[in-house]
Amino acid sequence: MKRFRFLILALLISGFSFGQRTAQNRPEYYHDPLHFGFFLGINQANFLITSVQNLRAVAGDSLKTILSSPEVGFNLGIVSELRLHDYLTLRFTPDLAFGERNIEYHFAGQDTFDMVKRVESTFLNFPLSFKVRSKRLNNIAAYMIGGMKYTLDLASQKDARNTVPGQEVVKLYKHDFGYEAGAGLDFFLPYFKFGIELKMSLGLRNLLVPDNTIYAMSLDRLRSKVFLISFTFEG
Repeated sequence: MKRFRFLILALLISGFSFGQRTAQNRPEYYHDPLHFGFFLGINQANFLITSVQNLRAVAGDSLKTILSSPEVGFNLGIVSELRLHDYLTLRFTPDLAFGERNIEYHFAGQDTFDMVKRVESTFLNFPLSFKVRSKRLNNIAAYMIGGMKYTLDLASQKDARNTVPGQEVVKLYKHDFGYEAGAGLDFFLPYFKFGIELKMSLGLRNLLVPDNTIYAMSLDRLRSKVFLISFTFEG
């Protein structure tokens, strides 16, 4: 994520310089009723973990902590934007996303070891959000977004049987709902608009499927948390 922040900072500085030096491009953009485009994104997916209150009763003394470690994935989606006002639009940005999250179980006793359960996912995301944008500063405008989204996990192992010891998986439900918020900058180029956006989404549903393995019984709730850096190209 540090590299992503550095890249965004560099792009913002260069874009600001560009916006100050050139004449205004696409002056009619705010008045057009519809815009379409696509975006490429880099995501960092994670879990918000709540373990059971009496962990010792479920797992004994050996299971000490349960943590989630994020991994980096990518998104590819389309952008459709409806003008509601010069400074307010409604955006629908469905995308296909690939991501991976790890749940780390730390056991300590006579033997100390970590057990990592990988959760690989392929998501179809359907976000609907409002975008509030600023006045243009020549060829640059800032904006904020907020809204809700529905997510379908195409790689969910909800129905896995977990009959092979040592190969158990943490099962998750396919469907999730959540809210998201973020901010970004638009750069108006001669033939299209380029945008940089940072967004965070939080799932509302407990995704954990109950199971009789120690990996599921030691958990009370699993909710999704995703950071997304996206680069948009709109006509």
